[in-house]
Amino acid sequence: MVKLSEEMKTAFSKVKIFPVATASKEGVPNVVPIGFCQLVDDETIWIADNFMVKSLANLEENPIVAIYVWGPETGGCYQIKGKATIIRSGEKFDKMKAIVNAAKPGLPAKTLIEVMISDVFQCAPGPAAGTKLL
Repeated sequence: MVKLSEEMKTAFSKVKIFPVATASKEGVPNVVPIGFCQLVDDETIWIADNFMVKSLANLEENPIVAIYVWGPETGGCYQIKGKATIIRSGEKFDKMKAIVNAAKPGLPAKTLIEVMISDVFQCAPGPAAGTKLL
């Protein structure tokens, strides 16, 4: 696994809604806006599943996920890729559910998607666009 730099972590912390991409085993893509996307440590991201249908089905078939990190105040633009694990119970699940319920009471917080970061790419336009950073 790779570890995000301080610059990347700062950019991540400034994003409000994250476009999260998955694909079926046949390669059919799906992108959804996710509000509960949390950097747990330098190499782990938690995504709370409140209403996933296609994304969750895709992750059950193909655990690779891409997360787009950009916003007007991020100071950078990154694509983070990683392998997702679906967690439906246990200590990590309970912690995620408590975080979601504290922020937005009433949301179901049905599943925790834990993403272990494997790659980070440059997304800013220009000659370095698409360059693998980590």
